[in-house]
Amino acid sequence: MHHLPAESQQSPLSNRAHRSRRDFLQASAGILSGLTLSSCGWTLAEVRPLQANAKATNELHIFTWSSYIDDELLDGFRAQTGVKVIADTFDSNETMLASFQAGKGSAYSIIYPSDYTVAKMIELKLLQQLDHSRIQGLENILPKFQTSPYDPGNRYHVPISWGTTGLIYNSAKLNPPPTDWNYLWTQQQTLSHRMTLINDTREVMGATLRSLGYSYNSTKPQEIKQAYEKLKLLKPAIASFTTDAWRDQLIAGDLLIAMGYSADAMAVTRENPTLKYVIPNSGTSLWSDTMVIPKTAPNPDVAYAWINYVLQPSVAAQMTERLNFAPPNQSAHDQLPAPLRDNEILFPPESLLTKCEGIAPVKESIAELYEKYWTQLTSS
Repeated sequence: MHHLPAESQQSPLSNRAHRSRRDFLQASAGILSGLTLSSCGWTLAEVRPLQANAKATNELHIFTWSSYIDDELLDGFRAQTGVKVIADTFDSNETMLASFQAGKGSAYSIIYPSDYTVAKMIELKLLQQLDHSRIQGLENILPKFQTSPYDPGNRYHVPISWGTTGLIYNSAKLNPPPTDWNYLWTQQQTLSHRMTLINDTREVMGATLRSLGYSYNSTKPQEIKQAYEKLKLLKPAIASFTTDAWRDQLIAGDLLIAMGYSADAMAVTRENPTLKYVIPNSGTSLWSDTMVIPKTAPNPDVAYAWINYVLQPSVAAQMTERLNFAPPNQSAHDQLPAPLRDNEILFPPESLLTKCEGIAPVKESIAELYEKYWTQLTSS
């Protein structure tokens, strides 16, 4: 998920699911007078008329993965609150963070970083500590997402989704099918220029480390160097490093295999049943994406309203059905139709999940080492 910052895509967005996984204005206090429980979930009890000089208060700017946004979601929020959402999208945590640090983030009141990026944003003192008393539905978050090593007690983030990273492949053209990361190397000649890897340092380096028998989160310079050397061998066969552009190419048959996220896999396998998803036997990453409120958020009141809106079980379940990601929300999971609840792309068996690791923060010197090798790999 790494690019130089690209031009953001601005809503309105198409309803096509999951184009990538795993986007600040002064609010006057008290626009939203409160939340009440209704038969269809949480609804804003009242939206007070906006003052003439408070034009920004009826807009919420968010910075997110396009996979978590569609017109139905934005229209639903506006129907409940009267607030228009303007969504810009990013294709990698690094793009988002670079844009934010360059001062381009001052428009946003909600941002959707992945788990390990939350740790970095906390370290950089970019985030507001959340007032949990203002958030409805936290009790529905699955126990394993109630706290995290990178943000104990979820003081700064609310999880919005989770999933795995794996390989999406054309089952009609690949025999034998892939079962592990090493397939990319053993079948390199067959796959040459017909495979893509995610545009994300830690994911690609992590998968390669795992193929070598090491942790996805290795902090040993020699192991990290070995992963880089192994990736150098694969580089001539890689069509591109992309988090976005592989989907249409894979569906069309131009690609044979792509490294991707489970939510993406869910979307493309629905569109083309010959495409399959596999979690590599040696293990992979178990990721989560989150919602945070930056310190510079111009509209924190409406930011809390957005968090409450998407935590409604009915809204979260509908998002899962349309946008193909697994919610960390037990009540939403319970409302899903059985075919989705039983889908092993979204909800893998525990036997596979035990082999997965969350991407963990690493100290600065190791992070710089990862980035040095990644730059050498992708720019050569």
